Amino acid sequence: MSPALATPRFDFTAPVPPVTELGRVHFIAIGGSGMSAVARLYLEQGVSVSGSDRSDGAALRELQAEGATVHVGHDPAHVADVDTVVISSAIPEDNVELAAARAAGLRVLHRAQGIAALLPGRDAIAVAGANGKTTTSAMTTVALQAAGAEPGYVIGAPLAQTGSNAASGAPGSPIVVEADESDGSFLVYRPLVAVVTNVQPDHLDFYGDYAAVQEAYAAFVGTIRPGGLLVTNADDAGAARLAGRAREAGVRVLTWGTGPEADVRLTDLSTTGRSARATLTLPDARTVRLDLPVPGLHALHNATAALLATTVGLGLPMEQALAGLAGFGGAHRRFEPKGEAAGVEIVDDYAHNAPKVAALVHAARTAADGRRLVVAFQPHLFSRTRDFAEGFADGLAGADVLVLLPIYGARETQEQYPEVTSGLLADLVRSRGTGVEVHETADLASAPHTLRTLVREGDLVVTVGAGDVTTVGPRLLDLLREDTV
Repeated sequence: MSPALATPRFDFTAPVPPVTELGRVHFIAIGGSGMSAVARLYLEQGVSVSGSDRSDGAALRELQAEGATVHVGHDPAHVADVDTVVISSAIPEDNVELAAARAAGLRVLHRAQGIAALLPGRDAIAVAGANGKTTTSAMTTVALQAAGAEPGYVIGAPLAQTGSNAASGAPGSPIVVEADESDGSFLVYRPLVAVVTNVQPDHLDFYGDYAAVQEAYAAFVGTIRPGGLLVTNADDAGAARLAGRAREAGVRVLTWGTGPEADVRLTDLSTTGRSARATLTLPDARTVRLDLPVPGLHALHNATAALLATTVGLGLPMEQALAGLAGFGGAHRRFEPKGEAAGVEIVDDYAHNAPKVAALVHAARTAADGRRLVVAFQPHLFSRTRDFAEGFADGLAGADVLVLLPIYGARETQEQYPEVTSGLLADLVRSRGTGVEVHETADLASAPHTLRTLVREGDLVVTVGAGDVTTVGPRLLDLLREDTV
């Protein structure tokens, strides 16, 4: 493995036993959305599943009802009678259950390896990229369903159509996997079709620099099965370089984009209100119309990738896949409507790196359709805010009103980055001179109250970020409803 991808905890290039050989499986932090999804798929396969989490919740109760043994709190005794333990990168080595599993010589798998154990005998579509992974994975799933494939899927957010972020699908059917590049775990899947939406400098806390990020994606492409396909974005410089390297290595490549160098070219792109459309010119010179019920030019790129993975990658019917995309219902926290009160519409979105935020603000401006756009943004990670502050400012400057929440540190602390605050972004946005009205809040709890004083009838409010900013929209709705009583 490349030194840039090396981790002492997991070898993502090593073969993973099929799920039928894992025995009794215990999931640490089973209540998380990603881990609970994999646990649910294991239960559907007839695997004996147990799991623990530090607090109780709906996910634990649902898994228990489906046959899992669940525990609130961590205890070494919970792994005494299991064969395999599944964890995420967030579980530290000093977790008492993980330490007991290591001491007992149990098989310990990363969540991605746990997913890979479900893939033997199935054609996998693995979707990677700095931006658009979840939406593209969701669109691919919907396109496959419309084309009659009955796919399985494991993606980062629930589909609006199903309310779930994972399903086994029909035996032997294709399966869509959102492939996370943040910790190198996307090397484990060995897909038939790999989709790379873009290759951009992100997760530098893990990789160190952009060169290492690019090497990781090259390694990911190297895991495509013989005879498989790479679908990627000719408009993105990093992805275009990746396509060139892949072709040199003998990998079959299909690119999409707006320029003449793309194998599949998008023209006549437009986005109005809550819809988007484009004409696609295919390699055989045929043209098809792509219509989406979601806003944003970026959505057209995501949908094109999904369409090509489904039709060229797996050979399924084009017209049926297009019809499925035309009815795409969205995914959780991806421009997700939260409600309307006092004439104010509220939408929530997970965007958390600079290109995502810029694309979101552009799409929201279209969806606002002449209304005032109010953006409440919670930066995610001090290091990301510092490293990409200029890009964040460029995107956020497109709002009419901007409310900045304190940075959501996740695995980082303010003490590590004392000079990095949301005030850095506030100053940069103001310096853009676009006239955006910028406000800052002292904490998460005050954000809904600040917004209530700023919004007015007809506004579109978008809450943005990967942290707990998602709670702000519902609270704002409550406050606005109280005002109208």
